[in-house]
Amino acid sequence: MRGEAFEVIPVIDLQGGAVVRAQEGSRRSYAPIVTPLARTSRPLDVAEGLLSIHPFHTIYIADLDRIERRGSNAQSIEELSRAFPGVSFWIDEGIRNAAGAHDLLARHERAKLVLGSESLESLAGLEECVLSGRTILSLDFRGNAFLGPGGLWDRPVLWPSRVIVMTLSRVGSSLGPDFSLLAKVKRHFPGKAIYAAGGLRGASDLICLSEAGIDGVLVASALHDGRVTGADLAVYGTAGAAGEELKGPQPP
Repeated sequence: MRGEAFEVIPVIDLQGGAVVRAQEGSRRSYAPIVTPLARTSRPLDVAEGLLSIHPFHTIYIADLDRIERRGSNAQSIEELSRAFPGVSFWIDEGIRNAAGAHDLLARHERAKLVLGSESLESLAGLEECVLSGRTILSLDFRGNAFLGPGGLWDRPVLWPSRVIVMTLSRVGSSLGPDFSLLAKVKRHFPGKAIYAAGGLRGASDLICLSEAGIDGVLVASALHDGRVTGADLAVYGTAGAAGEELKGPQPP
């Protein structure tokens, strides 16, 4: 059934202090984004452009430099957090262990931590991170191959309540979501809220995902290309989290 229970979450991929355009998971080839939604590829400009389409109450941020272990976009993330206090940010910094998870949660008091399975060193400490209540697990796939520590797929008891199914080879493509994989995860782990990531083509995919019982979707290219519009999004989500009013950029 379509409606407000289905959540559409825009994605901001950060690399070298700029928002970049993701393309099929080949991160080293990503270039600063060119989009009609923003004058520049600066994170604040792009975030403001996304929020001009729809009053999203959640934005997903991937710090690609941290994920690839070649730098950090911590300053950009902090600026976004200050500028948009009504937005809940889901942050993926390529966390590898419990110590890194606790550090991120301490630095970003309002944020949710995304644990990407491709980055996790082991299952050790995963349960401790989940107990915080501020954790989302991303099950990362490249093709049909699951990327993650041994045993993670078979231990859903350790997973948080929200799970992203990330198909890296479809990111930034127009191949469509991996409905078969999503159905498999939904069928085998019915107690989890499932979010799709990778390949969204347009508004028709939003309808199909919602009707398939998927709880939400991460999207970037379809928003920047105009394949998903504000009118398409009007039936999904609400303007704020827990009744908060969204705000635009605030002075530092």
